[in-house]
Amino acid sequence: MIEIGIEVDLFHPCETVWRALTEPTLLTKWFAECAPQADQPERLLLRTAGLPGFDADVEATVVEQQAPHRYVLDCQEGSGRSRLTCQLFPAGHGCRLSLQEVPVHGEWDAERRARRTEHHQQAVTVRLPAILDWLAFQRVDLRRAEGGLTAELPVVRLLGDVRTRTGRRRAAVIGGGLACLTLAAGAAVWATRPEPRAPEATPPSAPLLLPTPTSHPPRSTPSRTTPAVVRTSATPSPTLTPSPTPTRTRSASPTPAAAPLTASYQTVSDRVFGYRGEVVVSNPGSAAKPGWVVVVTLGAGATISNASGAEWQQKGQVVTFTGAEVPAGGSVTFRFDVRDRDPVTNAPASCTVDGSPCTMR
Repeated sequence: MIEIGIEVDLFHPCETVWRALTEPTLLTKWFAECAPQADQPERLLLRTAGLPGFDADVEATVVEQQAPHRYVLDCQEGSGRSRLTCQLFPAGHGCRLSLQEVPVHGEWDAERRARRTEHHQQAVTVRLPAILDWLAFQRVDLRRAEGGLTAELPVVRLLGDVRTRTGRRRAAVIGGGLACLTLAAGAAVWATRPEPRAPEATPPSAPLLLPTPTSHPPRSTPSRTTPAVVRTSATPSPTLTPSPTPTRTRSASPTPAAAPLTASYQTVSDRVFGYRGEVVVSNPGSAAKPGWVVVVTLGAGATISNASGAEWQQKGQVVTFTGAEVPAGGSVTFRFDVRDRDPVTNAPASCTVDGSPCTMR
């Protein structure tokens, strides 16, 4: 029985996709960090601990290899074991990749199976096409007008009873592309919003209050305002002395000012056309913080493809992450994957937590 099954049409030949599947340096870029064994080339150590759907690193052994069409790995993850099969079939202008993973020893619960499927789907529909484009780009004659990255995007199909969102079974990446266009349009609209603030110049409406007091014909209104002023002028004398002092002591109390949240950013792994970032939000205070906001500004054209540990929303190049409370003296950590067409870029342009700059490591 197929526990996880994904099919994706790629606009690259089988030989190119085979390289991305079998070469450790390329496998590191789109699936997981890969450490081959020097004395045992058929054995690989995949650094999958902490990835969605994985509890530990995977010790993989190549049990079948028929270049460039069939690649089978025996995956040992802690006490569990599974069989991962990758098959390539020529199709149209490229090939079709079929990925299947079946548990051999141990079982996956529904949540873990769904998260693992989501990771596989993200890997073969977003990061793998980026690697293939990069490999194809190296073979392109840039003097030709049409010598650019492939314009087509992969078409995805899920096999078997996989508990994923059915509305995303096809053209997952195309949906992501449309979302990016929508966000870009939203950013353009957002950029124009400062212009409507011109009405703020209307506070000259305050001078309009000057003619109204001069026109005293309606005696009812001044009579109502005078007692109101008398009441406020009478009450401030006893209350103004105690009220400003407690309010000022509250605003100047060291609790909020002495214990702001801090955050540090670091790039934990690099990939072709992207990287993975990690942010640690810390609370040095003696009271829990109910929530936090981390704003990360990406480089031009970069997009978030996946995040774990926080809710996120991208508008243009600005990505806003939010999360639950941070316990006193504790911290929370979240990671996110960035797809960036500039292979030199391996970090965002800036990072802030609740408006304060993050420490960039």
